[in-house]
Amino acid sequence: MPPPGVPGWERRAVAWLFDACPPDFRAYELLQRQPIVLARVAAGQVAASVEACRRGLATARAELRGLVSPEVVEQTIALYEAEGGRLSEVGRGIEVVAQALEGRRFVPRL
Repeated sequence: MPPPGVPGWERRAVAWLFDACPPDFRAYELLQRQPIVLARVAAGQVAASVEACRRGLATARAELRGLVSPEVVEQTIALYEAEGGRLSEVGRGIEVVAQALEGRRFVPRL
């Protein structure tokens, strides 16, 4: 994503934020017109998904025992761990994009 201030950065940021939301959210005109609102909604969606991964991780062994093989249980746990990590990274990115949309400027550190 280009840095804030570069022509087209906000358009790219909005597209990326929509990618973090359920596809149906693209139909909401408010979210198309108000990137700051979109960033808040996206943050909430991603936070809920991270929490769902945590719950799934905590309950997978007990809920899947006897339904699938132990190998599948372990694969499911690995999936929850990977997806939870990916979503946590997306959440941090959304936070940075939201701050940029709100006008905060970042200075590179050496």
